[in-house]
Amino acid sequence: MKKFLLLLILSCLLASPAFAQYTAQKEAQYIATLKAVTDYKINDAENLKNVQKLREDARFNRRLSKMLEKLQNTRTKDSRNQRIYDILLKAGEEIYKELD
Repeated sequence: MKKFLLLLILSCLLASPAFAQYTAQKEAQYIATLKAVTDYKINDAENLKNVQKLREDARFNRRLSKMLEKLQNTRTKDSRNQRIYDILLKAGEEIYKELD
């Protein structure tokens, strides 16, 4: 019985890093899917003209730069960064499941 419990505890401890790795890979898949679909849709004929106008709009670009300054990839524990990441992850997951 003691050996069984020891094996059970060891298997749980060893499975935890494997599960974390699996979760990290799924998150990466969702984020990569979101980026790929976004890039694809930006170049869509219906969107390309308006996106090009935005790229040339200095006011929009300044505003966008200020918004992006609020984010940092090094501060993932920050609540704003975490909320944004969660939103992106959820959107990527939904798109991934829709297209899969």
